[in-house]
Amino acid sequence: MTDPITNPATPEACFGKEAVALALADHAAVQGLADYIVDAKWDRKELTLTVAPENIVAACKAAQGAGYNFFEDVTAVDWYPAEPRFQLSYSLLSHKLKQRIRVVARLNEGQSIVSITAVWPSANFYEREVFDLFGVPFTGHPNLTRIMMPENWEGHPLRKDYPVEGYR
Repeated sequence: MTDPITNPATPEACFGKEAVALALADHAAVQGLADYIVDAKWDRKELTLTVAPENIVAACKAAQGAGYNFFEDVTAVDWYPAEPRFQLSYSLLSHKLKQRIRVVARLNEGQSIVSITAVWPSANFYEREVFDLFGVPFTGHPNLTRIMMPENWEGHPLRKDYPVEGYR
């Protein structure tokens, strides 16, 4: 397998599912997650694969099968007022392949996503943090409670529509 990170034939950047699949045909993640990718981006030697929110668990299992054995983190971005509002970014690492990928799922306001704690138990606290600070619910999470803010806190402070001085 050719390593797209060190292969000089790999383009500097390509955008779109088809362009990335063509340019990085030998990449383990592109091959392993092909059935779940709805969009893709290769830019600055970083691979970002977008999947539908309902396929996040299957995509994570496929990434494991492709050799991505380490879950680094999950975080969120609030694109308010754009829709879909939230972007969840899952960072995965393959020690064997020495490659990182970012798996992205986009959610609308009020939409939930299935927890990946069944695939990677270490996602527990990260998902709680995203829930606490952005208000994104994870269905099937073993203990979805606030982790940083007090239980009686109103709102989610990392949302772009959250008041600068909090609720009074």
